[in-house]
Amino acid sequence: MASISKRTTGWFAQIRRKGFEPEYRTFRTKADAQRWARDREAAIDRGDEPCSRTLLRGTTLGDLIDRYIVEVTPGKRSEESERLRLGKMRLHSMASLSLADLSAVAIAAYRDGRAAFVKPGTIARELGLLRNIVEVARRDWGFCVPRNVVDQVRRSPVRNARDRRLERDELARLRLAVSSNRNKLVAPAIYLAIETALRRGELLDLRWHYIDLQSRTAHVPHTKTGNARTIPLTDKAVAILQALSRSEERVFPMSAMALRLSWNRVRERAGMPDLRFHDLRHEAISRFAEMGLSAAELAVISGHKDPRMLMRYTHLRPADLAKKLTGRSWDAEVGGGRNIVS
Repeated sequence: MASISKRTTGWFAQIRRKGFEPEYRTFRTKADAQRWARDREAAIDRGDEPCSRTLLRGTTLGDLIDRYIVEVTPGKRSEESERLRLGKMRLHSMASLSLADLSAVAIAAYRDGRAAFVKPGTIARELGLLRNIVEVARRDWGFCVPRNVVDQVRRSPVRNARDRRLERDELARLRLAVSSNRNKLVAPAIYLAIETALRRGELLDLRWHYIDLQSRTAHVPHTKTGNARTIPLTDKAVAILQALSRSEERVFPMSAMALRLSWNRVRERAGMPDLRFHDLRHEAISRFAEMGLSAAELAVISGHKDPRMLMRYTHLRPADLAKKLTGRSWDAEVGGGRNIVS
């Protein structure tokens, strides 16, 4: 906000913005002073004015990361994983760069260095997080960064679509492996994931007052997309829930890390190190599709708004489709079209 005051020599206007050198001018009339101040502030807001490199040298990217961890990360559902991710990024040499020296070249070097150790999807998430940190600093914290340098960095294509499903004997192997687990909540969590297509975080957030066994539904208020949904429960899902203790508010009172570590041990014992917990969601949606549910019905369960994303999670087995076609054939062309008949 500009400050304008009357002096013996005229009207004195001054503009002070964090990250910019202060500006002073004296005008003959107050209207002239106000007009100049409006024009200069508008130019700053548009990003037309260069920032003071001297002021930007006093803050590093690491300083922004530290502040983001304290002020922004705690408000996210992914707080635990984001805090770990930011902690690792904080140790990288890039974090020691001042905002004056932070450039697309430095971000690209970080991207290329990470490519030797992690997959493109991980790099994309890290760059997205970096972009948000710089954007918060620009918009909310008043740092004079004319543009977000992360936007200038080329992103590697992410091809992380998976079609992993449980093979014929793998569910039995999974049951055998989880039966020896000391944490007795892990087995029902795995089985319920297969029966409901719930994500790991949604399972752990499930509360007993969200569940109505009479109407056979479960409400999921906190989701990855931010849109609450209510899902139907299968017979097996109801049986799993009925067998659990209601001594606590949460259906599965354990931490995300506890479930993650237990899952890793289970899949290793089962001889399926490539199976991810999220693959159980793929398995569940594919099973619902094989039951004959429509795309709209599947979306109610999965929460997908985009049919294309829903199709990424639906992996029908060609062999199962072939069984459905057994004994069926195309008859002669009728009325300009061809009909399949039993």
